[in-house]
Amino acid sequence: MKDKARAVVIGGGVVGVSTLYHLAKKGWSDVVLIERKELTSGSTWHAAGLLPLFNMSYSVGQIHRYSVKFYQELQEETGMNVGFSQVTNIRLARTKDRWDEYMYYAGVAETLGIPVNILTPEQIKEIWPLCETDGLLGGIQHPDDGYIQPADLTQALAKGARDRGATIYRNTTVTAIEQTSDGKWLVKTDKGDIEAEHIVSATGNFARKTGEMVGLNVPVIPVEHQYIVTEPHPAIVERKKQGLPEMGVLRESDSSWYMREENGGLLLGPYEHGAPVCYVDGPSDESEYELFQEELERLMPHIETAIARVPAFGEVGIKKVYNGAIAYTPDGSPIIGPAPGLKNFWLNEGHSFGVTAAGGAGWQLAEWIVDGEPTIDMMGVDPRRFGPYATEGYLKAKNEEAYANVFTMHYPDEERAAARPLKTTPVYSRLKQMGAVFGSVYGWERANWFAPEGYEVPAAELGVGADVLTNHNHAPALDDGRIVERWSFRRSNYFDHVGAEVKNVHENVGVLDMSAFAKMEVSGPGARAWLESILANNIPKKRGRIALTHLLTRTGGVKSEFTVYEWKPGRFYLVSAGAYEAHDHDVLAKLAPTDGSVVLQPITQMYGVLVLAGPKSRDVLKKLTRTSLKNADFPWLSGKEIAVGTATAHALRVNFVGELGWELHHPIEQQNAIFDALMEAGAEFGIKPFGIRAMTAMAIEKSYRLIPRELSIEYSAWESGLDRFVHPDKGDFIGRDALVKLKETGANWNFVTLEVHGVTDSDARGNEAIHKDGVLVGRATHGGYGWRVGKSIALAMVKPEFAAEGTELEIQILGKPHKATVIAESPFDAENAALRADG
Repeated sequence: MKDKARAVVIGGGVVGVSTLYHLAKKGWSDVVLIERKELTSGSTWHAAGLLPLFNMSYSVGQIHRYSVKFYQELQEETGMNVGFSQVTNIRLARTKDRWDEYMYYAGVAETLGIPVNILTPEQIKEIWPLCETDGLLGGIQHPDDGYIQPADLTQALAKGARDRGATIYRNTTVTAIEQTSDGKWLVKTDKGDIEAEHIVSATGNFARKTGEMVGLNVPVIPVEHQYIVTEPHPAIVERKKQGLPEMGVLRESDSSWYMREENGGLLLGPYEHGAPVCYVDGPSDESEYELFQEELERLMPHIETAIARVPAFGEVGIKKVYNGAIAYTPDGSPIIGPAPGLKNFWLNEGHSFGVTAAGGAGWQLAEWIVDGEPTIDMMGVDPRRFGPYATEGYLKAKNEEAYANVFTMHYPDEERAAARPLKTTPVYSRLKQMGAVFGSVYGWERANWFAPEGYEVPAAELGVGADVLTNHNHAPALDDGRIVERWSFRRSNYFDHVGAEVKNVHENVGVLDMSAFAKMEVSGPGARAWLESILANNIPKKRGRIALTHLLTRTGGVKSEFTVYEWKPGRFYLVSAGAYEAHDHDVLAKLAPTDGSVVLQPITQMYGVLVLAGPKSRDVLKKLTRTSLKNADFPWLSGKEIAVGTATAHALRVNFVGELGWELHHPIEQQNAIFDALMEAGAEFGIKPFGIRAMTAMAIEKSYRLIPRELSIEYSAWESGLDRFVHPDKGDFIGRDALVKLKETGANWNFVTLEVHGVTDSDARGNEAIHKDGVLVGRATHGGYGWRVGKSIALAMVKPEFAAEGTELEIQILGKPHKATVIAESPFDAENAALRADG
């Protein structure tokens, strides 16, 4: 057995072997895979082998697209049959909401280069003659996918890896993982030890056990998944005799199941409510090719709908019921990337669609490990999208919820209820009493919008059909049982209420709880020089000034965004998006020098943030502080520590809504005192709370960028329009050299703001396809209705030749084309007069 390797992959399922193959393909021949039993003996062997390209996530969609294409190339490369049956995949729609989802997805698919056919019920019947089409609105078809034989695929990957110099050790158990004094890893096994620079954990059901070896809480717990294989059916056998094509994979999303042919019979895979998590403490050491006792009673509602849709399914006996473990994460997407807090320890875990994702996941992880960055936006699958709050109880609740909701409609405003509320700020109860309708980000409860007292969605608008199993289209009920929010791909019931919040902020003054912001203090004798060396903008020389800064990739893409404020001499306060706290703080920690010259202190939970915004915000605040708030003393983009009534806060004159205002960063224990003081002082000025949706609507009117929408590793800082925040002449920083070269070679994309015409009830959300004369020229990154300008707006990345103001384009919104015109950036208050207002 080798005693040294460049990288060690732990886990011999399809995901682990794909990672090994792609590392070898990148030129790292000195790589090793260790599998405790035989290849595929975990979850891979009992996987149904489906290759669904459908995914609402931009990150996961790209991963799946790569896999389906790559598996065919792998077969040619290795000469081994991977068992790929390209029979297509059809998704049925029975409700208008489902059709909206499919039309929204069609835009995502087009921007990713994934072909999608729109089918009528008659066309579905032609392709799937055993399918009854009563009640169907239609369907969508992926002509490029189907299913594959997982074991054959894994063996082909193994051959490809070995042919490139990689080594695989089977029947070898990892007993411990230790980090050596020089930062390398020592993998101890029952057959000997291997020293490696990098470790990749691809251990599936064993993910948490593997994590425990290095002190890592891996947010993965498997869930039981059952599928049924029937005896052969005469009609299917006859079709095969006649040489007719195999019917495609059929998915009735509204009844939460998939179905395909299997050896002359049918295979049915439901996703039911009540499927339990398993292997909470990990499988036993002897676990191999393990299945659980079937629980058919849980599947009966799905079986009944399957028989109604495909009567042939009920006409033959059950041959076998499989009930095996599938790894899950709280949001159902895998975790692919660096482990937080550990150098050169990588995760490729939590794959609920592991066969589909394996190729793409291995590809991107190899890019990341070898070259230092992935080549596509991976924020949607980054392990650091979860934080320390994702412990066992949370995972059990959320993973079961994620499984049960595989086929439910993924509305853009959906907020799932399990394991909530978890993290709340002191002002949470006050906001709740004021009608707050909450969402969750990084475990924190945040007010999305405010419902009027006694408001309730009419019962007739709840659900999408009594005979549909996946008919949940609304937010959780309030404590008194009222439902106040209906989800939709279109403008929903909260639309006008959000508009009223925007109007009040614009005309009077509003207050918003943004305590979920990620916060870090950077200090030490080398703090300023270090920040200058990693961030693209200048760090303000004068204490109290504020800068918006970006941490770039080596190729000039945007990795993170920080507001930087020197709040005490030599001590810098960094604020970034709350959703990316673990990501941003881990990135900073791994870049920090180890000589003690820079000290990082995460302080998110120590400080709350209340945003006070609107033309009357100065009137409110000056009733509570003696500090002069005039421009001459307190200009835009500056901060000071001030008294706020009996409390204190660092008031930063900056916000994300484009109105006069301050962010009040305060000791969290003083939050209620500050909130109450603001509400009392602001009563005469019409102060009201507002939520995230109003903030977002106003941010879009200002063309403000967000990670990972307009700001992404896939777009250079120039392409994202960050020219005023990037200063190549200031000295070296990460990505500087690449940006200098890109300035000479030109951009592939340009950030633009679009006015969308002819909108009645649905605005752009992001990922909509943008055309010019029928040719795809870009994609929307965000969108919504601009209440202050009275226009539907989309933010987008388009080819440079279509970025000039006045250019007329076309954007597809829920399958309907709309004229869209490129307009000047910041359609609301382009000169920032409101932000700079004096008084």
